[in-house]
Amino acid sequence: MAAHLPDIDIATFIEHSLLNPTATPNQVRQWCEEAERFHFATVCVYPTYVRLATELLHGKTPKVCTVIGFPAGATTSAVKLYEAQEAVEDGAAELDVVINLGWLKTGKTSEIHREIAEICEETGKPVKAILETALLTDAEKRLAAEICMDAGVQFLKTSTGWYAGATVADVKLLREITKGGVGIKASGGIRTHTQAIELIVAGATRLGTSGGPDLLRQRDNLEKETGDEGKVKY
Repeated sequence: MAAHLPDIDIATFIEHSLLNPTATPNQVRQWCEEAERFHFATVCVYPTYVRLATELLHGKTPKVCTVIGFPAGATTSAVKLYEAQEAVEDGAAELDVVINLGWLKTGKTSEIHREIAEICEETGKPVKAILETALLTDAEKRLAAEICMDAGVQFLKTSTGWYAGATVADVKLLREITKGGVGIKASGGIRTHTQAIELIVAGATRLGTSGGPDLLRQRDNLEKETGDEGKVKY
């Protein structure tokens, strides 16, 4: 690990995400096994796989997370609410909900607030509002964050990963806005262990990535090169 970065065990920050449209049940099983083995925070799957993931992780530490209105956020509020409620019935413990970006761009802030607040209230589960920061100005990021926090979310999530990924600058901005009031999930494009550490230092409390095991292998390889084997355990 680079000398200027702190020694952080990233495993417990990771949400092991399987959001490829061609994902199979066997891959869900693999992801769940890896999440348990490496002590990841959650496995994040599409709603159609929530029941399977819940069965596989029953009695184990990682939680089951799913995505709602993914990836565009442009389905109707009624559809999003139904999708969220069905996911919870199937066992989802956390919900990553894409906000309606068209509403944000056209000033329909009350509609966004109402939609997110209803999902928070009706499901009773932690909601992570996906802001898709790559498509927003800083002013829009701040507005979206404030709306979603007021609506009751427990996390703000940077991205779906379909357009662009998390950046240190965006995480720092969200930390400034939230002042620690809610968690921050950095998601999309996290491909190196160093990048993961930088995002955590910037303020991320969760990391959404499909490459968690590879990030840990990078760390272990670096420790071997620097003679620090065994320094961090997972």
